[in-house]
Amino acid sequence: MSSIAERHKFILDALQKEGFVKIADAANALGVTTVTVRNDLKFLEEKKLLFRTHGSASIINPHTADLNLTEKEKIKREEKRKIAQAAYKLIEENDSIIIGAGSTVFALAEQIKPVDHLTVVTASLKVAILLNEYVYTNVIQLGGTIRKNSVSVIGDYTSRFFDDVSCSKVFLGVDGIDVEFGITNSNIDEAHLNKRMIDASLKTIILADSSKFGKRGFGKICGLDRVDTIVTDSGITDTMRGIIENAGIELVIV
Repeated sequence: MSSIAERHKFILDALQKEGFVKIADAANALGVTTVTVRNDLKFLEEKKLLFRTHGSASIINPHTADLNLTEKEKIKREEKRKIAQAAYKLIEENDSIIIGAGSTVFALAEQIKPVDHLTVVTASLKVAILLNEYVYTNVIQLGGTIRKNSVSVIGDYTSRFFDDVSCSKVFLGVDGIDVEFGITNSNIDEAHLNKRMIDASLKTIILADSSKFGKRGFGKICGLDRVDTIVTDSGITDTMRGIIENAGIELVIV
């Protein structure tokens, strides 16, 4: 059996390398019980060396804050630009797409310069204004209550629009991608609207920089089983990459 010091070193090394560690995996690797690992994690959390979650631990606080869109646009700008360029290649002629709210999907909108017909349904006021400039783009701006942090609309009236439409693809920016909890947003009303967008689409495409993996927002959008494609940057760890691909999700890394 490993000593306490050896177990703690193993856990902290794994966190530095992968960003997270599962209790069951650590117990198997160390030859101890999950109860022992849980106690180790509790001790290390008290020393402020990690954050515990259900069934695992993270090197960073997994819970995300509801940041203002202006603040989000300043974070990982180059990564978001590359993600947007790759995501734009997934849009096809005569598509009817949904674009959610957030800085990464707005970066996608900045890449769109259609020469063929494209229908865009969006909750984002900034996306709608930007894409309305193009002759071949039919923009449908959702109505509802404006959420100031994301400069987008939310509410029951907004969600009801998706009762009567079917779109080819939905492009969503998210605040967290957690292996166990799924895809999340920091605002529960926006998360509910995102779920309705997914229900109304044939394909779900998530745009998220690598810092979003292992994070959880307050509102759950869906499980990983509802996601078809994730576009992210090269900062994703090999372990997380394997988990996503083994879940049957197409992973596009820029």
